[in-house]
Amino acid sequence: MARAQGARALMALAFETTYGTPPVGGFTRMPFASTSLGAEQPLLNSELLGYGRDPLAPIKDAVTADGDVVVPLDAEAFGFWLKAAFGAPTTTGAEAPYSHEFQSGSWTLPSMSIETGMPEVPRYAMYSGCVLDQITWQMQRSGLLTATARLVAQGETVGTSTSVGTPAALELKRFGHFNGSITRNGSALGNVVSAAITYANNLDRIETIRADGRIDGADPSIAALTGSIEVRFADQTLVTQAINGEACELEFAYVLPSGASFTFTVHAVYLPRPRIEISGPQGVQATFDWQAARDSTVGRMCTATLVNDVETY
Repeated sequence: MARAQGARALMALAFETTYGTPPVGGFTRMPFASTSLGAEQPLLNSELLGYGRDPLAPIKDAVTADGDVVVPLDAEAFGFWLKAAFGAPTTTGAEAPYSHEFQSGSWTLPSMSIETGMPEVPRYAMYSGCVLDQITWQMQRSGLLTATARLVAQGETVGTSTSVGTPAALELKRFGHFNGSITRNGSALGNVVSAAITYANNLDRIETIRADGRIDGADPSIAALTGSIEVRFADQTLVTQAINGEACELEFAYVLPSGASFTFTVHAVYLPRPRIEISGPQGVQATFDWQAARDSTVGRMCTATLVNDVETY
């Protein structure tokens, strides 16, 4: 009897024309490290009396389909997750390399169909109506660079054979922490130990009464862009900005030797006044849990730019 193994798992993704309806074709194989995307339906204990001490059969509750997908930050496949987070990009360039610019503030977000497959069982689960609720990643000195995408799906359909055909394959050009840099108002920000970035669409699930128990949609609400920066305390620049209540522009960038790059620019970052603790003889560090807001000059909160060889998303 075959046993499912994560090493043989497959994932394919395609954007939908109609919410909740998987497209016939156009799927792309996606690299991923792990996923908790799935549907669950809890049971409700019977509250009825008069039948003795042994309980009556439980009742099925509503179906919930959601989960996280951990993906690498790479030059090509990551563009699909950026499109899910911000909407379709503005692409420039007559030939490779192409520059894809994703902007925050879109009122509508595209939905996706995602199939995860375990061919040895076999089990192929299609999750339709997937909308990205949140994406987060960290910058640090070493380790593997991954992002976590949190999804809200409409439902799950399970079959014994794939329904995506032969998905298109992308070339994996992965960014690493070694390729990362952080700038503040155009100048390199030094003494940074680690940083975290979280962009949330704060989806509102439309939980109407339906015979199939699925939701009617997931609408984006007020977005949120937050994070943290841990720095070695060497000067008063960030503390002074926090005390004055001023905003700065932070840019988180990754560049590969091939020329491919990913730049995430937060146009208006506000810093809280941190507690500066001296915990021992080692160096003093400070953590700033920052928040972003709409920049009145640029007209948006953030811009993500991906430069690669993919012609269109």
